[in-house]
Amino acid sequence: MDFPTVCPNCAHENRVEFADSSVHDVTCARCGAQYCVFLRKQKFEVLFDLGTRALMDGYAREAVASFAAALERFLEFYVRAATLERAADTDADFSAALAALDGTWRHVASQSERQLGMFALAYLLREGREPEFLTPQGLGTDFRNRVIHRGSLPTRVDVEAYAASVFALIDRLLTELGSGAAHAELAQEQVFAAHLATLPDGVTVVFEEHPGMFRARRFGTLSPLSKPLKPTTEAGTRVNDVRAFQEALFRRALAERGTLLDRFKSASGRAER
Repeated sequence: MDFPTVCPNCAHENRVEFADSSVHDVTCARCGAQYCVFLRKQKFEVLFDLGTRALMDGYAREAVASFAAALERFLEFYVRAATLERAADTDADFSAALAALDGTWRHVASQSERQLGMFALAYLLREGREPEFLTPQGLGTDFRNRVIHRGSLPTRVDVEAYAASVFALIDRLLTELGSGAAHAELAQEQVFAAHLATLPDGVTVVFEEHPGMFRARRFGTLSPLSKPLKPTTEAGTRVNDVRAFQEALFRRALAERGTLLDRFKSASGRAER
């Protein structure tokens, strides 16, 4: 799947495929200008939005795979946020703590059950209570397995109910994380900073924050990058203050996200009752 981005040089709309790193090096198809799009969006958000898009387009079965992947990647996001938050309370260097976390995660990266175990422990240590929602019913495991592994063809109504339950769980856990989520966000900012340092002169940097189901959950105040950013551009307008730029994009996201978010929230409320 791809997303549109506007060339800062000629305002031509280019289509760009989502990248795992959220870093997108773009050459404009019209004028040949080079620019780099840093997408401030976590992988679980992208996956959930892709599932929503698939569902709205009538691809119910394909939507289930994206929603299920979004939940798994959010559990990883929670582990990262909680682990880095604990490290912040010590004298540990952030980069060293992140490297240790990455090294540890590699041991479970291909085994979802082990990842679930890491999440359960992280939740217990952070919240001081059992993650009572880690049941097949709470996670929608049976439905997901029927669709993904046994080839079941779900109805749109069933997929909407599954999507609503996944949304409700992620929304709850984001609420509990609160500002703690900023620690995982900072890890993404470091990826951006590392790539930014490699860009040659003449490449315009564009920071984007797309409308999404979870963008209303501010993940806390991001720490500033360790080096000044190059001037950034949105639709040809020069912006020197990255934070102001981000907040402008965030306000636009809030304005555009409304009806679909309300729909899922309504479905989640009915499911809980």
